[in-house]
Amino acid sequence: MTTDTPARLLQLLSLLQTPREWPGGELSDRLGVSRRTVRRDIDRLRELGYPVQASKGSDGGYRLVAGKAMPPLVLDDEEAVAIAVGLRAGAGHAVEGLDEASVRALAKLEQVLPSRLRRRVSTLQAATTPLTSGDGAVIAPETLTVMASAVAGQERLRFAYRAKDGTPTKRLTEPHRLVSTGRRWYLVAYDVDRADWRTFRVDRVTDPFATGARFAPRELPTGDAAEYLRRSMYVRQEAYVFEATFAAPAAYVAARVPAWLGVPEPIDEDSCRIRSSVGDAVEWLAVRLASVDCEFTVREPAELVERVRELGARMTRAAGS
Repeated sequence: MTTDTPARLLQLLSLLQTPREWPGGELSDRLGVSRRTVRRDIDRLRELGYPVQASKGSDGGYRLVAGKAMPPLVLDDEEAVAIAVGLRAGAGHAVEGLDEASVRALAKLEQVLPSRLRRRVSTLQAATTPLTSGDGAVIAPETLTVMASAVAGQERLRFAYRAKDGTPTKRLTEPHRLVSTGRRWYLVAYDVDRADWRTFRVDRVTDPFATGARFAPRELPTGDAAEYLRRSMYVRQEAYVFEATFAAPAAYVAARVPAWLGVPEPIDEDSCRIRSSVGDAVEWLAVRLASVDCEFTVREPAELVERVRELGARMTRAAGS
């Protein structure tokens, strides 16, 4: 019997979060209290904002239903480990659709995980190998969670950084936002030593740690972190304009290309066009276009046209042999 009311409420909430209806008698047996106490506890949960629905009948059942707001969840050990492992696996690869909010969720969860569960998560993570396409750089989930926590807490962040040419540097930053392009994660931050805004590829970051020093948020020049990243890539001439037409409807192509590659514009019912600015190597983009599974024609740039021609010839030779 659970005599501590807060502990009993948490136990009751954990039971109700299982997607089923619980008869009052079964809840009474599980909690070791009277049915009257169960009814009082249900009322307390409702006062806290949990939408508990009651059904009429000889035994009267209770079910937690969807409400207008997201109430706090209670997870048992196995559920907490499963969620943490899943978020870690996704965060380690810049999967399209896994944005900063997912990384913040991982940071919050790992912050409160007991040490015994944190060890289980790390053990499972080390013992599994994800099958990925190899398109994106692999990132340690701990790197993302440290950065996300520093962003949320407005704490200065130190880390080692490897530039494009391999030059190592030490950075002290005021982190603003994490931005995912679908294949890579970037940190948009104010570089304290250089007194200017910078973007950092997260896969080139090592040993990040929050210093504990708070800072007052600065106003980003563009107002939006994603837009700032796009502009900075263009200024560094990492970006180039590409255009391709596809012999397929726009909806078909849109379902087979990542959003950051551009939005297909219909030419007619059976063809479409993508024209956008990208920052990826033409070698990778050629392979990505070939995977759309329809006829396509590259219009520009010339380097991409040539790369597609070389790739086509290589595939033809491979099929012939």
